[in-house]
Amino acid sequence: MASSDEEKPVEEFVSDGRYRNKQRCLVLCLRGATARYRHLLEDIRTLMPHHKKESKLDAGKTGVARAVNDIAQIRSCNSVLFLECRKHQDAYMWIGRVGENAGPSARFHLTNVHTMDELRLTGNCMKGSRPLLTFDESFGRLNHLKPLKELFVDVFGTPRGHPASKPFIDRVMAFCYVDNKIWVRNYQILEKQPENAMEAHLAKKESGQEESTSLVEIGPRFVLDPIRIFRGSFGGQTLYQNPNFVSPNDVRAMEYKRKNNSYMHRKDSQKRRKTRDEELVIPEDPLANVFR
Repeated sequence: MASSDEEKPVEEFVSDGRYRNKQRCLVLCLRGATARYRHLLEDIRTLMPHHKKESKLDAGKTGVARAVNDIAQIRSCNSVLFLECRKHQDAYMWIGRVGENAGPSARFHLTNVHTMDELRLTGNCMKGSRPLLTFDESFGRLNHLKPLKELFVDVFGTPRGHPASKPFIDRVMAFCYVDNKIWVRNYQILEKQPENAMEAHLAKKESGQEESTSLVEIGPRFVLDPIRIFRGSFGGQTLYQNPNFVSPNDVRAMEYKRKNNSYMHRKDSQKRRKTRDEELVIPEDPLANVFR
């Protein structure tokens, strides 16, 4: 009789490839976004065949949260990726769940943005292919990153069997938590064929395969600095607030103050030098009138 301590065999789940996980993500931006962030949004839409596109949002008097939730309900979306640009220079990204099971949602400060056309990288993947989402160990260790991981899976993970997707997996999306920020990168899975029999023999001897696999970056790339995580959709109880986040307005204010202080120090030095020159008395030379 088998002991109770022995682990029971886990039954393997074999997917039939049908479209069951019907995730639809609404992707839109607030009116006033600059060209760089609009191009980034187009690159993200290219990587997400399950997205629903919407024109620039002009919330008006109803508010951004209510407008986004209403649009998501009309378009039958259960997740949203919303981009807002403040003062034509500060970009913030919202990611969250909407609909019946609304929440959680998170707000990030978007920095270090580089689009596909700007980077000119050599990687190239099939349009509509499904990605492998990889997360470093921090997403399983830190409590505030666990709900973010689920949000990233819902938003960036292409459902299997989606009509607009391709039945291939030829790219990897990496999410790394470094310096209290989330670094997002997109890579192509490149399988290099051996050029001659000698390379094939060496590759097979080293790895047991005739192909060598490598990663080539495709783009886009950007960095997300978590600001706050809410229980609901675009609001509600605060689950997490980043204590290390400094607003871009505060950063610019400190920079202006530093420049202002340097200006004041320079002016004070000029005043002291002028006063010193005025107070400086040259002693009278007794031989000044001898040769007149």
